[in-house]
Amino acid sequence: MGHGGGGALSSELVEHVFLPSFRDEALARLGDSAVLDLAGLGGDRLAFTTDSFVVRPLFFPGGSIGELAVNGTVNDLAMSGARPLFLSTAFILEEGTDVTVVGAVAERVGAAAERAGVRVVTGDTKVVESGHGDGIYVNTAGIGLVPDGVDVRPDRAAPGDVVIVSGEIGVHGIAIMSVREGLEFGTALESDCQPLNGLVDAILGVTRDVHVLRDPTRGGVAASLNEIARAARVGIELDERALPIPDVVANACAFLGLDPLQVANEGKLLAFVPPAHAEAVLAAMRAHPAGLGASVIGRCVADHPGLVAATTGFGASRVVDLPLGEQLPRIC
Repeated sequence: MGHGGGGALSSELVEHVFLPSFRDEALARLGDSAVLDLAGLGGDRLAFTTDSFVVRPLFFPGGSIGELAVNGTVNDLAMSGARPLFLSTAFILEEGTDVTVVGAVAERVGAAAERAGVRVVTGDTKVVESGHGDGIYVNTAGIGLVPDGVDVRPDRAAPGDVVIVSGEIGVHGIAIMSVREGLEFGTALESDCQPLNGLVDAILGVTRDVHVLRDPTRGGVAASLNEIARAARVGIELDERALPIPDVVANACAFLGLDPLQVANEGKLLAFVPPAHAEAVLAAMRAHPAGLGASVIGRCVADHPGLVAATTGFGASRVVDLPLGEQLPRIC
């Protein structure tokens, strides 16, 4: 508990665990806030987001709570078309958590920030009594700049828009479930946790006339599409045969009684683009490492506004509902 008391132990934690992991000049000043120079960064609109991460277990195939905290916030900024620049991070630590575990998570945060090209410039640490937490919770907030000419928001989806997904879906949620419950599905499955700001840059490099970007995390593709359809008052029609669901995810979902469209992702995005730009955007996505498996999965229509429908492999149509709750809790 002494590490959360603001005294010598707190200073040691900051000095020996967090500062070496994040390595930033503004953070090293240890002020109550970071003062940052935004001049000449190429935009006059700020994007600002915050998120908290409570994943269990802390480390999983393909990532950890550290990568999730950085990538989740970076991706939320990128989905507004912003270039992520600065992050804050707050660690809520449970009494009794091994400091080496805290250090390992902090190192993952620092490495993920470096990979995404963002700076961790301010932070906070609190310690709660044993039994009142689950090892480590992490909160991150992020600031980015929105370039001129970019207007990306859910209510801009329009009839005719082509819906593109950047790769295989459902991987993160099933990877978490497999390690949490000790399940084996015949092959190793790793989370798709990764930053998507580079992929968004590639998309906007083709055209700034991108209507919607969304990373389908909790609630999966189904939740994201329903939210967009309702915000824009459009219908969305999917082709189930075009959905990139890997066999291991499909088999696991069949075994567990889950819908792959409702399983969380942490390194995929949905892009709604006018048909005139769809082929060029798809090619740019496939040329980027984070979008190698990009594919067209549907279109926006004027019919049935606010509703998402899917054409099955048998030619029938079904409604893709908004999930009622959390199929897989504590996945981010």
